[in-house]
Amino acid sequence: MGLQGCFTAVRAASGRWLRQRPLCRAWGLQGSPGRSYAGGLPQSPPTFGFLFDIDGVLVRGHRVIPAALEAARKLVDSNGQLRMPVVFVTNAGNCAPHVKAQELSHFLGLQVDPEQVILSSSPLKFFSKFHKKRMLVSGQGPVVDHARNLGFHNVVTIDELRQAFPILDMVDLERRPKAMPPLTTDFPPIEGVLLLGEPVRWETSLQLIIDVLLSNGNPGTGLAVAPYPHLPVLTSNMDLLWMAEAKMPRFGHGTFLLCLESVYRKITGKELKYEVLVGKPTITTYQYAESLIRKQAERRGWGAPIHRLYAIGDNPVTDVYGANLYNCYLKKNGKGEVQECYEVIEEKQGPPMAERCLSVLVRSGVYDPSLRQTETTFHGHRDFIFDPSLLEASYVVADVHEAVQLVFCKEGWDQV
Repeated sequence: MGLQGCFTAVRAASGRWLRQRPLCRAWGLQGSPGRSYAGGLPQSPPTFGFLFDIDGVLVRGHRVIPAALEAARKLVDSNGQLRMPVVFVTNAGNCAPHVKAQELSHFLGLQVDPEQVILSSSPLKFFSKFHKKRMLVSGQGPVVDHARNLGFHNVVTIDELRQAFPILDMVDLERRPKAMPPLTTDFPPIEGVLLLGEPVRWETSLQLIIDVLLSNGNPGTGLAVAPYPHLPVLTSNMDLLWMAEAKMPRFGHGTFLLCLESVYRKITGKELKYEVLVGKPTITTYQYAESLIRKQAERRGWGAPIHRLYAIGDNPVTDVYGANLYNCYLKKNGKGEVQECYEVIEEKQGPPMAERCLSVLVRSGVYDPSLRQTETTFHGHRDFIFDPSLLEASYVVADVHEAVQLVFCKEGWDQV
């Protein structure tokens, strides 16, 4: 792919950091004097911003990670205001941004606004050419509300499709119709598929999505030959695994996508194609994150450009890979493809302003240092070219508190 050595990977020793100056020296970094903030001393406008992952970095399931509370206290001033632009970038998507903002505010003890939360599906709001199509939506929770908030106003849920064609869902013996229902003749064709996250009944969703694709949106009829290219498929969140309270990682939406892709290929002999693919590690998601960072800086009156982004996450395949991919994109000044990627949104958000996007990997979530991703099976999505160099984090630390301290040291924001 021509991206080997696109960034310099630096690994520092682990351990608790108690004093800032020795910490900088331990990492081979030199903090700049005279830029402290304690006691209300003057401080230069920030020229950097944070992109925080949530699961495995700030929380594990419904439990906040203690280091996140320490980190949160360092992000705000004496008035509780953030001292630099911050966004929270998660591949979760089963709740609205304002709900996730409320959860984070409660967990971290600081004010998080919905405009600071990027769900895996958030960039879909920019793909307006699909918003008027009649879309089959898959996921869980209030998926209709989620779809409408993204701009999709003509959606059909898996349950609604199943109710219209009850004979399609035949795996669960208890749910099979006891008698042949009347044929549905007034069901408008479906024009696309919108995948917002892993569903609950995988067998039902897999069956009905495949039915829609094979029948060109008319699952009550069927076709002798499956159409190809098939109807547009838009998806978010490619995480194969994610970290909750369990000791081992749990299946994510990427596992469901793997099943869907495998079934479609087995039946048709062709590849399932995505029209739009968003969520980490796509460039589109990081473009959107940078645009929100820039808007925060403007609202706060910070005149200095935000030159550096620090993406803190626990998953090498999504958080690290995505940040490093975007770093390569920035080095190309937003021009040219650095992956076989999908449509990006630069015409909506403007060209990138940041110069670098540095990846900081924490060991509090999915990441297992005993299993080097470059030496095992690649857990990334099928449509991303495997480049082992993009899995190497710029920095590896124990937790998000150490990550924040590292960034402050690197940026010369020294405590006194």
